[in-house]
Amino acid sequence: MKGIATILSFVSVLSMSFVQAQEIPKPTKTDERNPDKFKQMYDLLATPNMYRTASGAPGPEYYQQQADYKIDVELDDKNQKLYGVETITYTNNAKESLDYLWIQLDQNEKAKNSKSPLVESNKTDLSIPAQSFSRRYLEEDFDGGFKIEYVKDAQGNPMNYTVNQTMMRVEVPKLLKHNEKISISIKWWYNINNYLLDGGRSGYEHFDKDGNNLYIIAQFYPRMAVYNDVEGWQNQQFWGSGEFALPFGNFEVNITVPADHIMEATGTLLNRSEVFTPAQLARYNEAEKSFDKPVIVVTQAEAEAREKRFSTAKKTWKFKAENVRDFGIATSRKFIYDAMAVKLGGKNVMAISVYPKEGNPLWEQYSTRVVAHTLKSYSSHTFDFPYPKAVSVHAQDQGMEYPMICWNWGRPDEDGKYTDRVKNGMISVIVHEVGHNFFPMIVNSDERQWTWMDEGLNSFCEYMALIEWDPNFPADRGPAKAIVPYMSGDQKGLEPIMTNSESIRQFGNNAYGKPAAALNILRETVMGRELFDYGFKTYANRWKFKHPTPEDFFRTMEDATAFDLDWFWRGWFYTTDNNDIGIKEVKRFYVSNEPSKEAKEASTRRRRRNFDPGPMVYMIAEGSEDFKSEMNKPFDSKEVKTLDDYVQAHFTKEEQAKLNSPKYFYQVTFNKLGGLVMPILVEITFEDGTKENYQFPAQIWRKNDQEVSRTFATQKVISKIMVDPKLETADIDTTNNSWPKTEEKSKFD
Repeated sequence: MKGIATILSFVSVLSMSFVQAQEIPKPTKTDERNPDKFKQMYDLLATPNMYRTASGAPGPEYYQQQADYKIDVELDDKNQKLYGVETITYTNNAKESLDYLWIQLDQNEKAKNSKSPLVESNKTDLSIPAQSFSRRYLEEDFDGGFKIEYVKDAQGNPMNYTVNQTMMRVEVPKLLKHNEKISISIKWWYNINNYLLDGGRSGYEHFDKDGNNLYIIAQFYPRMAVYNDVEGWQNQQFWGSGEFALPFGNFEVNITVPADHIMEATGTLLNRSEVFTPAQLARYNEAEKSFDKPVIVVTQAEAEAREKRFSTAKKTWKFKAENVRDFGIATSRKFIYDAMAVKLGGKNVMAISVYPKEGNPLWEQYSTRVVAHTLKSYSSHTFDFPYPKAVSVHAQDQGMEYPMICWNWGRPDEDGKYTDRVKNGMISVIVHEVGHNFFPMIVNSDERQWTWMDEGLNSFCEYMALIEWDPNFPADRGPAKAIVPYMSGDQKGLEPIMTNSESIRQFGNNAYGKPAAALNILRETVMGRELFDYGFKTYANRWKFKHPTPEDFFRTMEDATAFDLDWFWRGWFYTTDNNDIGIKEVKRFYVSNEPSKEAKEASTRRRRRNFDPGPMVYMIAEGSEDFKSEMNKPFDSKEVKTLDDYVQAHFTKEEQAKLNSPKYFYQVTFNKLGGLVMPILVEITFEDGTKENYQFPAQIWRKNDQEVSRTFATQKVISKIMVDPKLETADIDTTNNSWPKTEEKSKFD
């Protein structure tokens, strides 16, 4: 072992002599040539405190508010209206007192006086469908938005309130102190939007052939805004892109609909025996014991029969949900219903799908199975799914999530045929929207401010789930190469991931695709799966049922893994830099007893410093003025007297037999043309077709942001060198990644 350590030390000294011989660029006064991209992020992250620690964990003073709801709503299917009354019980867990409360009125984004349409640039379309032209220029605007009938306190007294677009401030009669509660009753109604015509994350779809509607109801009740230690009230307006920041609470919701409707919603159904037929109830009980395939609870034949009845009678479905941040409802007489059980962490969870016949055969075949797979995959990477069910609802052109329920697109043609693109798109959106149960429905980040914290993390987990579903699944978000077109685009059209939701121009690429690719690169290339998975699971468990910030995620990932990632967060999340690493130059050296011109000059400098390293081995660059063509042959240590003498004097015969025996020496210079620092992944191919792979950490760039060199001592002649051969680092230009280039032969041939 001592002999091997000595020879490694010798090779290290040899490599250092190469570095000393290179001309290292001097940084300018502003350090433009060699900026420190590895400096810690003290300039970007919020200062840790007693609420949120430097480790990324909740602090001893962490708190969050509680908002509990009792809601009664009734659907007017004939006129597409929703009527409701609710009582909110709000608990102030903050140490400070509150003199007013902010409540979200997100339906007001569709009000006639909404300012949301006015903040978007609007050019004249040179070609526009007649229906769109009519709705834009001829027809009266949709009369959406909440119509508030009253706001009262627990004693029934009117409360003062002010509506500012999508936010309502309610004045409390006296300061709401720490640990105190207040109850507020609100009565309202609104016109339900046809989301295919008027847009939106909820509403209804009308089926002309049978005259029925399919309702996906969300943002349907005045909802408490978040108050926390980071910014007080999160009362930014809802302009349409930034989604929803909400506190946790308990819900009791009664929903009255036509008696022939089938429904699913957030929470546990309390009166299943009243709203299901005995046959349907028996099938549901069977589904609770089926773990290998879905059971059809409400059949297509039953749904088709209901489509024709249009009952004037009513039924009330009663749901209860604990520790959720929101509530969603799907209801229609068109719904088919299937379900199966999933074993997670010692308990059973129901995977459920509801869909009209227009979704078949695709939905019956895939939806619930995909729901079950998603719950298993996400649970393995985070925590066991804590809720009693997850529901996938088929809604044309939709993709939206709520606790335990989500809307998903993917519809076959009228004859029931579908392409792989439609099938894979449906599978992707179901995984994504069901996955949102974890981010942000449980790990409850601020969607209004940081879209990437739910969409990006969820898209990353979606990619893992899709590959676990099918290793060859054509995922378009997650693989490093998939984000290259975006990151190589015009910088004028890009903004950092750490940009407010409403200011992002390329929403899908910025908030979904780039964070997903970044995390995939972290897991597969930078950190490795074991370390990354431990850190990611630590974050998820620290912040489930809480309100994390970006800093909490960044700090936890480093704290749990002993991996300094400030350089990664800074580059990927706070800039629009891209990655472009190439091979600038390859030199081959041979070993000699005689020094080159540069080596003689270096020896002179050493003597001036009274430094004598002893007998020297000299490396001569092939093609240099000191190069002798007859010396261009494999290296033999016995032919280099000083090295042979050293080996004979310091190693026994047994130790000599264990020494490495390199024959060729290649110095490869890598240059970095992009702004990101990234690991250098190198694949070396030898003349006999064998390969060796190397990975140099990103820190290799810490002292020179422009170019670095590595010497490879090999036993065989190198025929090809490739950077990032498997496209793992989102390198935007692969034309400079190989040596020799495709169109030229090696100068050493």
